[in-house]
Amino acid sequence: MSVVPPAPRPTAPAAPSPSAPVFRGRIGRDARSGHYAVPRRYRLHLCTADPACLRIAVTHTLLGLDDACAVTLLPAVPDRPDGGYAELAPLYDAGAHRYTGPALAPVLSDDWSGRIVSTHAPDITRDLARRFDGGRRTVYPRGAEPEIEAVERLCARGIDEAAGSAGKAAGPAARAGALGTLLRTLGSLDNWLMDRDHMIRDRITVADVELWAALVRLDAVHRHHLDAEAVRAVAGYGTLWAYARRLAGHPAFGGHLDVDAIARRHRARCHAPAGTGTAVPVVTWPGSGRAPSGARAGRP
Repeated sequence: MSVVPPAPRPTAPAAPSPSAPVFRGRIGRDARSGHYAVPRRYRLHLCTADPACLRIAVTHTLLGLDDACAVTLLPAVPDRPDGGYAELAPLYDAGAHRYTGPALAPVLSDDWSGRIVSTHAPDITRDLARRFDGGRRTVYPRGAEPEIEAVERLCARGIDEAAGSAGKAAGPAARAGALGTLLRTLGSLDNWLMDRDHMIRDRITVADVELWAALVRLDAVHRHHLDAEAVRAVAGYGTLWAYARRLAGHPAFGGHLDVDAIARRHRARCHAPAGTGTAVPVVTWPGSGRAPSGARAGRP
């Protein structure tokens, strides 16, 4: 694909992030792997106001796994001062001796053992798509991994990281540079989707889930820290936002979308002042009562 993610900036080695996944078990092909795909063995613990959990929830619904893998939904705002969930603490304690960090979502747990399999969102998504899809690869097509990973990098660096820096970086030059990266990324995506309904195939894949969740976060979170002029520029990519809104009309996407909950979760964690972009609308999501201009109708 011609949408190229921004080149990574060289960085010095760093200590593990507090948000780094504590558990990275995988679901394998058969019993020799320890964790293998068995219906009703595993459980997802998700807060759909969190972007990683939202991606997993959408993928789970696209795959039709309600009967195969149960889901426990968590509140938008965690109930512990460290940002974790009291409900998840026993699972973390069972899996990590004397664990002292926050009990974070997402979690894929094993109901047979009462322990955590993984807290690493990309691995969870891949294992759901590969091990519970009956070999059809409907949302994770064979040979698509390089393209999907490119979209993941593009969303992480060109949208999420760039938008965050554009609103909160220390100086005007840094903010302007980050905004430039964000707008170039959105422009590339807008052009890429001009004659396409989906990112990498002729159907919905996890690449679409990844991009859609990044655009939701851009609107629900990052917009509120940008100035009005920047948000008007962000809103100007009509093809891209029509794509996002069209996906939100799909039950697997829109059924998990709660923009107010995403904003509420963000406000509970971030105390930076709001920017003037808060007053500038970017997209009207389905169900909010106002049809956007320029949206392409009649397409799934």
